[in-house]
Amino acid sequence: MADPTPVIDDLCAESEELDRIVAELSPEQWALKTPAPGWTVAHQIAHLAWTDHHSVLAVTDQDAFSREVEKALAQPGDFVDNGAAEGAAKPPERLLADWRAGRKALAEALRAAPEGARFPWYGPPMATASMATARLMETWAHGGDVAAALGVERTPTDRLRHIARLGVRTRDFAFGVHGLPVPFEEFRVELTAPSGELWVYGPEDADERVTGPALDFCLLVTQRAHRSDLALVAVGENADRWLDIAQAFAGPPGKGRAPKGDAR
Repeated sequence: MADPTPVIDDLCAESEELDRIVAELSPEQWALKTPAPGWTVAHQIAHLAWTDHHSVLAVTDQDAFSREVEKALAQPGDFVDNGAAEGAAKPPERLLADWRAGRKALAEALRAAPEGARFPWYGPPMATASMATARLMETWAHGGDVAAALGVERTPTDRLRHIARLGVRTRDFAFGVHGLPVPFEEFRVELTAPSGELWVYGPEDADERVTGPALDFCLLVTQRAHRSDLALVAVGENADRWLDIAQAFAGPPGKGRAPKGDAR
C-alpha cells in the first residue's frame, strides 16, 4: 500500500504557497472577481476552508459527515456555492484564520489515519492518499483562479504529478458522467513534467494516446483552461473525445472555461 506521506507533504506545500499569495491582501483585493463566475478571491479561499472542514469530518467523525451529506442532498446544486458565500462574508482575517486552522487539522487527521482506512465522501469513499490528492487538486486549481485575479504568475512544480495521476485514473468516470460508453482499451498518456521528467501511464503499445505538458493536462482535467488553448495532442477517436470531457473532480459534468478571446 502506497505511503500517503508524500502527497500530504505536497498538499501542505501547495497550501503554503497559496497562503503567501493571499496573506497580505487588502479588503479590495479579497473582493476581486476570479475566473469562476460569481466568485471573488474570498469565495475561492472560503471554498477551500469549507471543503477542508468537511474533509476533517469525513476522516474523524463520520456521523457528523453523514449529516452534512443529508444537508447537501436537501439543496442539490447550491450547497457548494452557499458554503463559499457564507465564508466569503466573513472578515478577511477571520476567513484566513479559519482556512489555516482547517487545513492544519486535515493534515494532522490524514497523518494519523490508520493504514488502509477509507473515508466517506460526496462521491465514492476515498483512501488517505486519495483524500490528500483531491485536496491538493482543489487547492492548486482554486489557487490558480486566485492568482489570475491578482495578476500573480505561479511557477508550476512537480507536485502536479499527483493531479496528473488523478486525471488519468478518472478517465472512465469522465466518460460515465457524460453518459458515454467507457473505452475498453487503456490509453497511453505521456506528459512532460515542469522539471522536464517524462511521466507515463498506460501500455506503451496502446493505439490511443495523449501527449503534452503535464501543466496543460492538469489545467484540462481541473477544467481551468479550454482544450483549444492547451498543447495537448490526442491520437485516436476515444482519446480525442476524452480531452473534450476530462474532469478529475467529483460531481456532474463541469461547464469548463471558454477559449481565450471568447467574448461569451
